[in-house]
Amino acid sequence: MKKIMTVLAVSVLLLPLYSISIERGREIINEVDENTTFSGIDLSAQLTIISEDPSDGIDKSKVLQFRNDDDDKFLMLIVEPVAQKGQGYLMIDDNLWFYDPQSRKFSHTSMKEQFNDSDANNSDFQESSLIEDYDVIQVEEAKLGSFDVYKIVMEANNNEVTYPKQILWVTQKNSLVLKSEDYSASDRLLRTSYYPSYTKAADTFIPNKMIFIDNLVENKKTTITISDISVKDLPDSLFTKAYVERVNN
Repeated sequence: MKKIMTVLAVSVLLLPLYSISIERGREIINEVDENTTFSGIDLSAQLTIISEDPSDGIDKSKVLQFRNDDDDKFLMLIVEPVAQKGQGYLMIDDNLWFYDPQSRKFSHTSMKEQFNDSDANNSDFQESSLIEDYDVIQVEEAKLGSFDVYKIVMEANNNEVTYPKQILWVTQKNSLVLKSEDYSASDRLLRTSYYPSYTKAADTFIPNKMIFIDNLVENKKTTITISDISVKDLPDSLFTKAYVERVNN
């Protein structure tokens, strides 16, 4: 009996001191959304995108980004290279349009598609809605480098999201995503993303650097640096097809 009690005592000591519930995991995901959504304000910024492909070499582009999260709108305008200048991605009324200034036509595209042939997806540039799109499956405390994080496993609850499953590493201090792994429905790792640093604009955080690594093609990745961040009001007319056409004239 004494031996059994000793074994039980040791077992208790080996149990984790803090168990994280699924409900707490949902609270953390909701905090991630709130921390990175520009509620009541607009966002504009410049993105420098460097794509490295072992087959195609290195491509560099510059993009102007505009977001109105309250109305779920965004506009991405390519300004460099010259050959692509004027191309744009416009999100309005739950529809994403790609504009080609050469043909002067808009074509419907998907949030799941890659942005300008990079390892970023169109969905990477809209407001975060993790709490609506995913169910939390597992939560645990972990370390990512020197950071104390929550490792959160999530599965999609609809077919509209880009990835059916995601694993996030979220800072315990301020609920910001430092790393994510994106999986297919068959549990194959497709992409790993890193968000090493953030800038605070008003009361909202935006990553000033994002690194997307293609896990299907060795040495293929995209690095995005975000600069010239502003939260000044943007006119409603900016998020229209007429504006995209006019700015290219």
